[in-house]
Amino acid sequence: MRRREFIALVGGLAGSWSPTVLAQQTGIPRGAAAQPADGPLVGFLNGASPDTYRFNADSFREGLAQAGFVEGRNVRIEERWANGNYEALPALAAELVAKGVVAIAATGDVASARAAQGASRTVPVVFTIGADPVRFGLVASLNRPGGHVTGVSLLFSVLAAKRIELLHELAPKVSRIALLMNPSNPNAAAEQADAHAGARTLGLETLVLNARNPREVDSAFEELLQAKADAFITATDPIMLDRRDQIVSFAEQHMLPAVYFVRQFAAAGGLLSYGPSITWMYRQAGVYVGQILKGASPAEMPVMQPTQFEFVLNLKTAKALGLEIPPNFLARADEVIE
Repeated sequence: MRRREFIALVGGLAGSWSPTVLAQQTGIPRGAAAQPADGPLVGFLNGASPDTYRFNADSFREGLAQAGFVEGRNVRIEERWANGNYEALPALAAELVAKGVVAIAATGDVASARAAQGASRTVPVVFTIGADPVRFGLVASLNRPGGHVTGVSLLFSVLAAKRIELLHELAPKVSRIALLMNPSNPNAAAEQADAHAGARTLGLETLVLNARNPREVDSAFEELLQAKADAFITATDPIMLDRRDQIVSFAEQHMLPAVYFVRQFAAAGGLLSYGPSITWMYRQAGVYVGQILKGASPAEMPVMQPTQFEFVLNLKTAKALGLEIPPNFLARADEVIE
């Protein structure tokens, strides 16, 4: 079964990059905007690791190409990866600005976006986050950001309760659900509150397990076993996606139902995922950076949001867990992995 296609929210692209247009539209001084003949320099900032997040960086490049900018031909890309250390993001963003980038794709989540926003008052920033950018001071409003920052928001936090609901529907005997959270993520509290509220509605117990890095993921799982949780959901966080093989392997080893936030977990053997397409998000970030290179102003570029969500079920994993799949549950899945 094929997953739903996402509706493109970006209109036609016109014009071509020039230092003069870029300086006029973004406020970057003309001299800073001037770039070598092989094209403008764009920064790519992410809190995770290139070893496991490369597919997202590739999607970003696809978006740039869609906008008419191909690396090595008419655009250059400078990457910086925090490898799970969110505290390193401000310094990495400052490095990109010092390199002379004309725009930064601050990808991953709020921590990356804030780091890029604070690194310069003029260099345009295109974020990819799973939270409300207004709440975190990234933009003035979704329709008119008003500054040098815009991007793509998936508003993931409002989906935690929905994931609890799907878990309960598929595994009704589950009574205690662990929430694997990264407390370093600025959006963690909102997502955690949404999960708690959803669980209370269904009469389920929740407990929070914190993990800021791969070592702490292992420690959190030890706590999960000691607390005798019988299922878990993962936070919407780059580190969690970065460690998807580790997390899915633990669930498989201990026969635990789990719900994740993007398709890549289900593809790796996870039971179920529900959320927007992360590859769509990165692709649209590339398109938006391309528009900025053509002269668009971030202040006037609305924050993009997805119009549909992917519900992916790994049927093989469900059978291994001994779960009976209701026909109507199976019919609602956008993709079934067998």
